[in-house]
Amino acid sequence: MKSSTNAYLLWLLGLVGFCGIHRFYADKPISGIIWFFTGGLCFIGQFIDLFLIPNMIDDVNLKYRALTK
Repeated sequence: MKSSTNAYLLWLLGLVGFCGIHRFYADKPISGIIWFFTGGLCFIGQFIDLFLIPNMIDDVNLKYRALTK
């Protein structure tokens, strides 16, 4: 199970130049690569992700639960 707290900590790395690491954590590698090379879409996408992280983590956890049943 993944936690939103860890995702937010990884999101904070975007403030020092490592944008998109939280998306890799949320099993979104394609957008993670895009965020990494574009600076979180010029930090606009990074800011929007501040509000989207809980839903991304909930989706990952639902998929994980469905696979383990």
